[in-house]
Amino acid sequence: MNNRTPLSQATILTIVGLLVAAAGISTLFLTNSVKVPPVPFGPILLVLISGLIFFGRWRWTPVVGVLMSVFLLVGAIMAGGLLDHLTNLSQTWAFTGTWIEMLGVFTAMIAGALATVKNYRTPHLTTNSKPGI
Repeated sequence: MNNRTPLSQATILTIVGLLVAAAGISTLFLTNSVKVPPVPFGPILLVLISGLIFFGRWRWTPVVGVLMSVFLLVGAIMAGGLLDHLTNLSQTWAFTGTWIEMLGVFTAMIAGALATVKNYRTPHLTTNSKPGI
């Protein structure tokens, strides 16, 4: 018997946002628009966190997506060149990859916050509890 609760729309949007952000960062790496680290931790972590949220289905998992999104946004701002990548159309791949990444980051941030609030406001059944008792 499968007792797993279905994913909310906000949780699904969080997962999609994280995967879109991973695609944006991968675009930047594959087109050499930014310096590529020896191991591309960003996209790898985003995919792993998406899997955690999808397969884990604990109340707190969407907040991990929010924290990762905030971390990426702060990192992009601190790295410099974010505004140039977002506005300079002559650097086509940097422009496209950065917009894709930011779209995913903001989607995951907002949807993850909404999903976390919903998860903690909705009563969850434990394995020992029965509905109606």
